[in-house]
Amino acid sequence: MSKAAQVLTELFSRAGIAINGSRPFDVTVKDERFFARALAYKNLGLGESYMEGWWECERIDQLICRILLAGLDKTVRGDWRLCLRLIPALIGNPQSVIKSRTVAERHYDLGNALFSAFLDPFMQYSCAYFSGDDDLNAAQERKLNLICDKLGLKPGDRLLDIGCGFGGLARFAAERRGCRVTGATISQEQAAFARAFCKDLPADILVCDYRELTGRFNKIVSVGMFEHVGPKNHARFMRKVRELLTGDGVFLLHTIGSNVPSACCDPWIARYVFPVGALPTLAQITDAAGEALVLEDLHNLGPHYDRTLIAWLERFNENWPGLRARYDETFRRMWTYYLASCAGAFRARDIQLWQLVLTSKGAPQPCCQIGRASCRERV
Repeated sequence: MSKAAQVLTELFSRAGIAINGSRPFDVTVKDERFFARALAYKNLGLGESYMEGWWECERIDQLICRILLAGLDKTVRGDWRLCLRLIPALIGNPQSVIKSRTVAERHYDLGNALFSAFLDPFMQYSCAYFSGDDDLNAAQERKLNLICDKLGLKPGDRLLDIGCGFGGLARFAAERRGCRVTGATISQEQAAFARAFCKDLPADILVCDYRELTGRFNKIVSVGMFEHVGPKNHARFMRKVRELLTGDGVFLLHTIGSNVPSACCDPWIARYVFPVGALPTLAQITDAAGEALVLEDLHNLGPHYDRTLIAWLERFNENWPGLRARYDETFRRMWTYYLASCAGAFRARDIQLWQLVLTSKGAPQPCCQIGRASCRERV
C-alpha cells in the first residue's frame, strides 16, 4: 500500500468510511492514482478522479456528508497550487459584466433538454419547499407560492425577476397572481425557453446583466442568482435593487450561502459547474444591503435543498438514456458528482439556502405577507 493510500485510508476511517467496504458510503477504488489525487487536490481531486472512473461509491451524498462532518476537508492541507485559484478573485473582479456571462455559456446554455430531464414542470432550478411526503413537483409549487406570499403579490403588481432562469416564476406570478412580470437572464438558451413558456402572458423576458436594468417595480425577486454576483459586487447589486424598487416596494432574495467567507467557490464546482461563482455569507449580504435596504425576514431552507438535489439526481438517472446521445459518460459522472456532493454539503449544514425579505427604508413592514405564510409550513 502506498503512503498516500495509507494516509487517506486512515483519514476516511475517522469519518467511518472504509476503502473497498460494503456500505453505501464506502469507496471502492478502481485506480490507485485516486489516493494521491484526492490528498493533493481535495474535492477537486475527488471529483476529477470520480469523473475519470478511478473510484465508485453508491451514495456520494452520504460520503461527502461524512467527510464534512468529520472535518476532513480542513484536515488535509492539499497542494499549494490550489491557492493559485484565489489570485484572480483577489486582484480582479471575476464577476464583471463581461466575465459574468461565462456561467451562462458553460452551464446554463448546456441545453434545455438536459434541464427538462430532471426539473419540475415549472423548470425551477433552485431549492424546493417540501412538506411531509411531497414529491418534487408539489414542493416546487409550494416554494413558488411561498415566494409570492412573502412578496404579497397581487393583481396589478409590477414584478422584476432578476435571474429569471427558464421563466417558471414569471409564468406562475403572471398566471396565478395577476402580475405584470419582467424577467432578466444572461442566458440565451434560458431566455428562448422562458419566452415560449410565458407566451400570451404579461411577461417580458430580457437578456441582460442586472447592472443594465432600468425601470421601477413595486416587487422584485431574485432566485438562485446572487451566488454569481461576487463579493466585490454585492453592494452594487443592492444599490441597483434599491434604484429599481418603488418606495413602498418589497424585495425577496433567495440564495445559497456559505458559513464562512471565500473569494470563490469550491475549486471543483468552479471548474466544472459554476465558473466565477462565490457563495455569500449572511454577514456579507446584510452589510451590502445595510445602506440601501431594510431586512424584514430571514428564512433558512437549507435542509430542503438536500431533498431537492436528491430528487434531481433520481430524475437525471431515470432520464439518462434519452440524454446519452448528446452527453458522454464523463459528463454523466460529472453531473452525478455535482448533484450528489452538493446534497451531502447541505445535509452536513456546510452550506445554507436563505430567503431574505427586504424593503426600502421608510417603507411599511410587510409583516402580513411574511409571518403567517412563511412560518406555518416550516420544517
